[in-house]
Amino acid sequence: MDARIVEFAEVLRQNGVRVSTSEVQDALRATAEVGLEDRGLFRSVLRTTLVKRELDVETFRRAFDFFFSGAARTFEAIDKSLAKQLEEEGYLEGDLLKMVIYQMNLLAPEMSPLAQAILAGDRARLAQLFRQASLQLDLGQLESPLQTGFFTRRMLAGAGMERARSDLKSLEDELKARGLHAEGVEIVSRHVAAAMRKIEEAARAEVKRQSEARIRRRTDTVTEKPLHLLSQAEVDQMEAAVRTLAEKLKSRMIRKQRSHRRGSLHAQRTLRRNMPWDGIPMVPVFRTRRPERPELVVLCDVSDSVRNASRMMLLFMHTMQSLFVRVRSFVFVSDVGEVTQFFKDLDVSEAIDAATAGRTVSMSSNSNYGRALADFTRDHLGSITRRTTVMIIGDGRNNYNASNAWALKDLKRKAKRVLWICPEERGNWGIGDSEMLTYEKHCTQAVVVTSVSDLARIAEQLVPV
Repeated sequence: MDARIVEFAEVLRQNGVRVSTSEVQDALRATAEVGLEDRGLFRSVLRTTLVKRELDVETFRRAFDFFFSGAARTFEAIDKSLAKQLEEEGYLEGDLLKMVIYQMNLLAPEMSPLAQAILAGDRARLAQLFRQASLQLDLGQLESPLQTGFFTRRMLAGAGMERARSDLKSLEDELKARGLHAEGVEIVSRHVAAAMRKIEEAARAEVKRQSEARIRRRTDTVTEKPLHLLSQAEVDQMEAAVRTLAEKLKSRMIRKQRSHRRGSLHAQRTLRRNMPWDGIPMVPVFRTRRPERPELVVLCDVSDSVRNASRMMLLFMHTMQSLFVRVRSFVFVSDVGEVTQFFKDLDVSEAIDAATAGRTVSMSSNSNYGRALADFTRDHLGSITRRTTVMIIGDGRNNYNASNAWALKDLKRKAKRVLWICPEERGNWGIGDSEMLTYEKHCTQAVVVTSVSDLARIAEQLVPV
């Protein structure tokens, strides 16, 4: 528990609470005296020793509730042993069921602790294993929910997931060798796979719980608040702020375009025109400047981790689409789907709802930027011209798939410019499954937008001059 209290003190520091080393030592001594049986007393002791300012009490309360909420709740879906499930569901019965249970009991002592806990449906043991695994991680590096996938994989590895997979596969092989028919092996295999999925989902939930305890900081306004922390009501406020920003910027850009309509001075025509009066006063003649509005192609990640950022950027670009001669929109998670027609047929807000609701791409798969970029380049590179601005919106977290940076290189070669809008701080680029450092090399420009204020600061860089 000492390690947990030290870790909790670091969580408080990350959330803006000043906690000294001596105060942590006081907390350790005090909790050793009162013990852990009375949760209310334990909480009061930590508050007394670690919190000095009244304005930090709410932060302490929120962090305590997240941090000490009980990891065992995370494994509520694991409520029965594998043998009990097989018996209740009736897929195996009689001698076959007895043989499966006998083999599980025979092999279990040689299995890893995680495999044993999975077979037994032991939530307390699972919670203990994952708590030990989390203590091996530097969860102080958790700065964004976008890192959840990376830390989940590390936590699973620390809990012994690979060996557990191997042990449970050995169980299936042993059952097959003992003469269990193929259908019976398939039933056991299906139940084992379902249990493993529950464990992976529970590990992800535990990392998310830890993340919530660490990254919640006080923010004064919706425009300053990180997009991934916005509530639904705040998302509505954010969209109103983005509309206002887009309309103001659009008016400014249109005025700027009008003021630059004249081309360069045409010397020959100026001299000829002014010859009848010897050029006094001189009346200049300018070359006719042919206006050229660029095209825009938006390629937007709509997975859960960047959903709010995607909504904001789609709203911003389509509110400003009059500055472009044509706007085409695509969304992706792993596959790519075009949603341009939504913006032609629906109000922009309804179109964004449709585009981010999985109507054109599957939302159940994991993000695969490499596949999405490769598919988009293969199918749509021919429509990219020297007038096209390609805008990619996403965090670049590729789940360790092939980056396929060549596709981005091909897009940059044909397009006028390639812009990447990333909703994750630059300090996290290249950590875990992030490919942003690779992708940045093949972009004209890569910028960070984590809030409406960030968008306001770099808005003019995203639209034509």
